[in-house]
Amino acid sequence: MSAEAAAKVRAPHLSRNAYLYVRQSTLRQVLNNTESTVRQYDLRQRAVALGWPPEQVVVVDVDQGHSGASAADREGFQRLVADVSMGRAGIVLGLECSRLARNNADWHRLLEICALTDTLICDEDGLYDPSDFNDRMLLGLKGTLSEAELHFIRARLRGGQLSKARRGELPMALPVGLVYDPAGKVVLDPDASVQHALRHLFATFARAGSARAVVQTFRSEGLRFPARVRTGPHKGELSWTPLRHDRVLRLLHNPRYAGAFVYGRLRQRKGPDGKLRIEKLHRNQWTSLILDAHPGYISWETFEANQELLAANAQAHGSERAKGPAREGPALLQGLAVCGRCGCRMTVGYHLRAGVEVPEYRCMRAAIRDGTPVCHRVPGASIDAAIGQLLLETVTPLALEVALTVQAELEARADEADALRRSHVEAARHRAELARRRYLAVDPDNRLVADSLEADWNDALRQLRDAQDDYERAASAAQAAFTEEQKARIRSLATDFPRLWSDPSAPQRERKRMARLIIEDVTINKTDKIRLDVRFRGGKTTSLSLPVPPTGWQAHQTDPATLAALDRFLEHHTDAQTAKLLNQAGHRSGTGQAFTPSIVLHLRRCNGLPSHLERLRAKGLLTIPELAKRLGVSASTVKAWDRAGLLVSHQANDKNIRLFEPPAPGSPWLVKKMGSSLAKRAPIQP
Repeated sequence: MSAEAAAKVRAPHLSRNAYLYVRQSTLRQVLNNTESTVRQYDLRQRAVALGWPPEQVVVVDVDQGHSGASAADREGFQRLVADVSMGRAGIVLGLECSRLARNNADWHRLLEICALTDTLICDEDGLYDPSDFNDRMLLGLKGTLSEAELHFIRARLRGGQLSKARRGELPMALPVGLVYDPAGKVVLDPDASVQHALRHLFATFARAGSARAVVQTFRSEGLRFPARVRTGPHKGELSWTPLRHDRVLRLLHNPRYAGAFVYGRLRQRKGPDGKLRIEKLHRNQWTSLILDAHPGYISWETFEANQELLAANAQAHGSERAKGPAREGPALLQGLAVCGRCGCRMTVGYHLRAGVEVPEYRCMRAAIRDGTPVCHRVPGASIDAAIGQLLLETVTPLALEVALTVQAELEARADEADALRRSHVEAARHRAELARRRYLAVDPDNRLVADSLEADWNDALRQLRDAQDDYERAASAAQAAFTEEQKARIRSLATDFPRLWSDPSAPQRERKRMARLIIEDVTINKTDKIRLDVRFRGGKTTSLSLPVPPTGWQAHQTDPATLAALDRFLEHHTDAQTAKLLNQAGHRSGTGQAFTPSIVLHLRRCNGLPSHLERLRAKGLLTIPELAKRLGVSASTVKAWDRAGLLVSHQANDKNIRLFEPPAPGSPWLVKKMGSSLAKRAPIQP
């Protein structure tokens, strides 16, 4: 140590501790590169030679096996920086600056803190004072070289990895269903049950058109899906678990199942918080894509079609409103309807009328984006009926082929599920037989091993029995769900496609899928009529014109003939009597109901028809108080005369209110009751 370097050590430095930082980048280096570790620990003698007592030398070696590329996971380095910042360290020792940090941000942060707290730095080459400009510049240059060295090491390793990847020779973890053979080539998993499960998944997606439908199909059929255990004591073993939606998406997006070698689909970037973020790259940014590199479960063309379908399904909820998969709901043109005013995809809404869902096609994009009124809204029931009739006229010549294809698809689906269940039973039988042979091969005197193997055999037998019970139960359910009677019905429908289309047991989702096979889209425009411009796959177009369906109140208007009869009956009858007469004559309200007094009252008020009471009043009939006042008698006298039959009265309403016809002047009974002079002097005026 030169005298100039030793002169940098002062009493304030010696009053604090000396910190020796020891680190190796990997556990392999810790085990194999022992000489480097010894050299780092020998720096304690350097601290003692500079004047620090041995008991003041603090060794920080908890970061063994950690890379110096970042300080995020290095507990020892973080402790060292904390102690330096609190003024506890007089000197920091390290074999070289790369042991402390290979990242300029961490290295210069340590230099800044050492300069502020007057802490020295010592390595194998010399002693430095970070507060001195020359020493700090030299330490900064060493840190830059250390980071560059790490870059070159990584670049060499990465270059070899990329070179292998471009040739398709880079060993990679394979998804379930693909394995390496003894020669290192990728082949299909020799386990037939795994192959059946994967082929059944891809076939189900081809039929159903969505990942969620695949999960529902596996769940309804009681099927499980294979997975390879990646970590733990059972690493590499096969396990069967229920299928999940995210797993289906990963399988469908993986090009390895199409026989393609792929590398560089993902890119890792470190965020401001130090955490790695994974970014998916576009296909033209992939490092390597080699088609037909190994056997696959589907062709590359099928893989491409699957990606387009998955993208369309995802866009069904986006701003572009692509057609998406056929979903539940009665709207036949879900995803196919296009607004004739703005050209956007129309969404579907439903109204519940009399317990039945009625569709409505709406153009909502501008309304959602700008808060403006809905661009276009068209009732969908008549549109769906017209499109259904158009499809019947178009597809009927192909009805036989369609029905036979449906039958073949159902039978193939049942066979695939049965084969997959049968493979589970065979695998359980193989495990039971293997456990039996192990038990029989053990020495009977070795009771501990024999007991353990016997327990394994019993467990394998129980699993075999459970697998057989599950298979028999599922096979019985499948046979009951697809009987000979149903097969005969499908064959009978082969010659009558309209019956197949209108069959109540046919799911509406299947009708939508049939419509999508024929129709590209339907442009809807409503003015005084509804115009449908249908574009078929292949470019052919046709147009339909439909009347605008009446609104709810228009559809429920009462027949004019019924209103005329109502007006005629009210001349001589109350509301209840009129309702009874209308029902006897076979009339019904606008909603198809039988007439009641309340319905008659509602119709009177809505159509401005006077009631029976109002009509009698218009004819001059009087109430009891009015007639008593005119005659100059009491109300009880009028009632007595009515009971005696001297007055003519009429029932005015359903509350038993009666109106009276005024007696003619000079009536004999009136003269007798009131006297001739009074009867002549007080004539009754209407």
